[in-house]
Amino acid sequence: MMTMRMYVKEGNIAAGMTMKDARRPEENNMGLHACLNPQDVLQNRRELAKEIGVPLGRFVCGRQTHSANFHRVAEEDRGRGAETTEDAIPDTDALYTYEPNIVLGSLTADCVPVLLWNEAAGLVGAVHSGWQGTVKEITPKLLRHLTEEEGLDPLDFRVRIGAALSQEKFEVDRDVYERFRSLGYADDFIRFNGQTGKWHIDNQKTVETQLLMAGIPPGRIAIDRSCTYKSPGGFSYREDKKAGRHLSWIVRTETPGTGGHGTEER
Repeated sequence: MMTMRMYVKEGNIAAGMTMKDARRPEENNMGLHACLNPQDVLQNRRELAKEIGVPLGRFVCGRQTHSANFHRVAEEDRGRGAETTEDAIPDTDALYTYEPNIVLGSLTADCVPVLLWNEAAGLVGAVHSGWQGTVKEITPKLLRHLTEEEGLDPLDFRVRIGAALSQEKFEVDRDVYERFRSLGYADDFIRFNGQTGKWHIDNQKTVETQLLMAGIPPGRIAIDRSCTYKSPGGFSYREDKKAGRHLSWIVRTETPGTGGHGTEER
């Protein structure tokens, strides 16, 4: 079975995050842009598709650039970024769709994956929020669009924030610290280490605050506080510049109860 964390399996919504697994090709790497052999990654993705019960040809990934850009995925987008990076949604770090049986993915190795859904509207979304995406406010911008332009109620959203780099391991210089401080609401998640002259920032809690400010009720947000650097099941770019990638995914199926089970990492 695929090694992953199932974050949601309720009704028609299924969502999870694949984890590092030494038993699988390239340790279960899902990143075609960060691999030794693309065929190994495709093997891993096909196994995930089998677990979820949705063909790989209905997966969609963006070509992530740490932007604040988002894209509404239509039926004709199915398969983009699934088997090659060439046809991935360009320059995009957040995807959302109203289409059923389309798996949206966010590829990370320390960055914060945000999986959201709105059952009332039949919408699911996946966001890649590295520190640059967080300070560019990609998640608030997507939610502002969905609420103000598409008329969705923030009270109807639910969100899962996936495993990411912990505050302990997210050590930054003044330039990054200033970017977070300029947000005006991240001060509680910034700690200065006088011995090293570095700042430590909690990117997950900053994203959570963005969600709360957007009107998402606190009881509808959950965070996986596992650190991708410290956890044996984590891919960490901070630890290894050649690290593979997790795939955090979400799908709304037409048949309730479908979606993979997977196994926890060992």
